[in-house]
Amino acid sequence: MFRVLLPSLALLSASCNLPSVEYRGITPTRVTVQGSVFDVRQRGNRAEAIRINPQYAPRFGPIRDRAGLAMALVSGCRAVSVTGDQAQAFGRLDCGSGAVPTLSNPQSYDCVPLRGSSIPEIGQIRVDLDCDPA
Repeated sequence: MFRVLLPSLALLSASCNLPSVEYRGITPTRVTVQGSVFDVRQRGNRAEAIRINPQYAPRFGPIRDRAGLAMALVSGCRAVSVTGDQAQAFGRLDCGSGAVPTLSNPQSYDCVPLRGSSIPEIGQIRVDLDCDPA
């Protein structure tokens, strides 16, 4: 029993930050947005953000917005839709005309909300962020 349990637990703990099949082999860019740390991978006009830091019972609404911002920071494009869950989010990017830009030197970003920019919405509050390379 122990011979089966130990390898299974090791496999489960190792797979927490594995990308989906489509994004395997792409080096992630680590981005911090409002205390959430994401590993972001981009392929064409789509991106994946995996949250790697522990947070107690986060709702997907705030995490979705942070993941979308992380995808935008890494890609240089606007995230037009973000789906998934609190741990792994997928986004569709709008880069306008031309090729999808890529960062030649991936960086980490630290973002803080701008005071007085909160806009109440249904079930959430939207704020503007000021982000700088970490």
